[in-house]
Amino acid sequence: MPSPVAEIPAAAAEIAAAHFGAKLAFETDCSDVHAVFASGKVDFVLLDARSPTLFAQSHVPGAINLPHGKMTAHRMSFWPSDTLFVVYCAGPHCNGADKAALRLSRLGLSVKLMIGGMTGWADEGFIFEQGVSTAA
Repeated sequence: MPSPVAEIPAAAAEIAAAHFGAKLAFETDCSDVHAVFASGKVDFVLLDARSPTLFAQSHVPGAINLPHGKMTAHRMSFWPSDTLFVVYCAGPHCNGADKAALRLSRLGLSVKLMIGGMTGWADEGFIFEQGVSTAA
């Protein structure tokens, strides 16, 4: 009798590659975001979808505070239309980043979710910043 892991066979390699490739089109992780900022070659805008109060207390360095409810066509028009946005919120227990990603994609913008959010950033041992840095 197979284990609970092997009871359901793994997907064929081609199907697995398509699945995981598609998944990575929707998300990135804290480690990759940190590495890009460390390299100085940032090719996306990092948006913190939490409240201004929480952002001021602590946020990911390089992030701009823009709660999902403030992501309007007018507000987002300050960036070029081909900008890639990466959004995050408190962590896996929070859906603010999902709401932000949905709002941005409905505006026709490219967006990825930084999985883990603040919790993931802390779990990686990365430092946080304090203070205010809001979008235009």
